[in-house]
Order: sequence, then structure tokens, then C-alpha cells
Amino acid sequence: MDWRERLHQMTGTDDEDETKHWHAVYILSGNEDPVREKIEYALGSLGIRAVVPKRRILERKEGKWREKIRPLFPGYILLQGKIDVSSYYILKSVPGLVRILKDNCQLYRIYPEEIKIISRLMCNGEIIGTSVAFKKGDKVIITEGPLLSLEGLIVSVDARKGRAKVLISFLGDVRTVDLSIKVIETA
Repeated sequence: MDWRERLHQMTGTDDEDETKHWHAVYILSGNEDPVREKIEYALGSLGIRAVVPKRRILERKEGKWREKIRPLFPGYILLQGKIDVSSYYILKSVPGLVRILKDNCQLYRIYPEEIKIISRLMCNGEIIGTSVAFKKGDKVIITEGPLLSLEGLIVSVDARKGRAKVLISFLGDVRTVDLSIKVIETA
């Protein structure tokens, strides 16, 4: 069974509304928010939505834990909407945009199964929050948060760092990303 079939079984997606296509553009890493604002300014009136999925994670710096917000996919902006010829050329003229991802002669369309998982993680806006879990023997059971009922995608959990390695399919490739998790030890 390949990864698309596994995702389809987990999400149960059928054919989606054809007017809701998702595409991706590549930009220089670190410039996600300014370029997203420029895209929304240029194409917002055409019904195209720009999204930068972000994650909230804990990082240790100088001996202190700090909460940081980092992009889930650095260097990528997701676009939702129908991009026709005129909106394509407007998009190409946006400053900071490096490349529009294409597949042969058309725009690369992100699979509905991939978007469903990413949308589910971003249930409260663009920022993926912290999940709460407890340990039962060797198993980690998610009790609340964006990873609820997605235990099959979790590869490993580091309770000390407060991170879970999660497999996410993006642009036809399976990637491992770190998401924030709070593990409650049980007796």
C-alpha cells in the first residue's frame, strides 16, 4: 500500500469541490509572511487565499525554554483558489516569489488527502498548537490537540523536548516535521 492509499484510508476523502484547488509557490525561507501579504494584496480580490502553515514549538536558548512560532514548511506558501492565466501572470510578478511549482505544463495541484491532514492540524487558524498526551506503558495516547486521532502518523515522541516527529505528505513527498506535544506521565 502506498502513502496516498494510507492517507485516503485515514482521512476518508472523496472527490472534492473542483473550485477549491490548492497549489504551492516557493519563496526564500524566512520571507513567508511578507510575500504572503503581497500575494493577498495582489490576488485577494480574485478569491485566492494564501496560507503559511506554522507550528508552535518550544526551543531552549541560553538555558531557558521559549515558545517560538516557525513555518511548518519553510520556503513554501500554499494558495487556495482557481488560478487562471491572468492570475498566474499577476502571481509571477509578486516580489519575493522564487518559483511557482508546476507539473509538466500546468500548475502542480496538491493532493486533497495532503491538504486534509494539513487543514486538520491547522484547525484554529494557521498556527498548529500543542497536543496533550499521556503515557500508558510504551504507548503515547493523544487526549487533545491537533494530533488527536492521528496517532498513526506519529513516528516518535521526545517528552523532554516536548516534540513529536510526525509524517506529513506534502507535494508528493513524505516529510518528517516536529510538532509540539505535552506528555503527562502516568503512574
